[in-house]
Amino acid sequence: MFNRIALFLATNLAVLVLASVVMSLLGVNPNQMSGLLVMAAIFGFGGSLISLLLSKTMALRATGAHVIEQPRNDAEQWLVTTVQRQAQAAGIGMPQVAIYDAPEINAFATGANRNNALVAVSTGLLRAMDRDEAEAVLGHEVSHVANGDMVTMALLQGVLNTFVIVLARVVGGIIDGYLSGNRSENSGRGFAYYIIVMVLEVVFGLFATMIAMWFSRRREFRADAGGASLAGRHKMIAALERLNAQHAQSTLPAQVEAFGIAGGVGQGLKRLFLSHPPLEVRIAALRNSQSTVV
Repeated sequence: MFNRIALFLATNLAVLVLASVVMSLLGVNPNQMSGLLVMAAIFGFGGSLISLLLSKTMALRATGAHVIEQPRNDAEQWLVTTVQRQAQAAGIGMPQVAIYDAPEINAFATGANRNNALVAVSTGLLRAMDRDEAEAVLGHEVSHVANGDMVTMALLQGVLNTFVIVLARVVGGIIDGYLSGNRSENSGRGFAYYIIVMVLEVVFGLFATMIAMWFSRRREFRADAGGASLAGRHKMIAALERLNAQHAQSTLPAQVEAFGIAGGVGQGLKRLFLSHPPLEVRIAALRNSQSTVV
């Protein structure tokens, strides 16, 4: 985890330094730029890292999930045993295992540490899936944890947030200066500048979301491949086909929806903002894979 954080921070710092040089060449005050970069990094990373650190607590509260401390029945015992076996195979610490009440077939994983994560399944999944299919879904979620996807997504979001804040204010300053006839800096920013920045943050934020969701969709293919490796490709395909046959809308809260097994429903431009590829595309990718253990 710490190597991943260091890499993302170093990458973000390097790009921001380059942005600072470019903006200086464009005539942006370097003192203002330095303060802006610091402010943007604090606000850009602050929210995403805090959300990551609190992700398990927030997910449990939002879904009302019950963590299995002592299995109360055969189904709970099977869940714990299966996750334990898959976690050992994936080389991670044993996640907490939980069940939450929801009608649809779904599951999610979250947590700031691959050795202290949470894997939860819906009651709808337990009712609708057989154990082979459920095993594949658990393998998919354990793979999310093993791949460090929660940390990676949080850091990527932090980088994107930082750029949105910086670019909106730099471009907003240029536009405001042009519209105001390049008034002197001593006169301060006009009201129009703040309106321009707000509009630009929305526009740049949409592009940032598309980038984050593109990465999230790539991440789902890796988790599907991981689930196929842990449980068997035919089981992972069967689980996705079962999901494809249901038409229920996900009830997962926004903070964990990207880490659910289900998703990818949308047409046209909406697909650019989906966290999951369409299920039929995921199924085809597994069918065409020749490297997954069956």
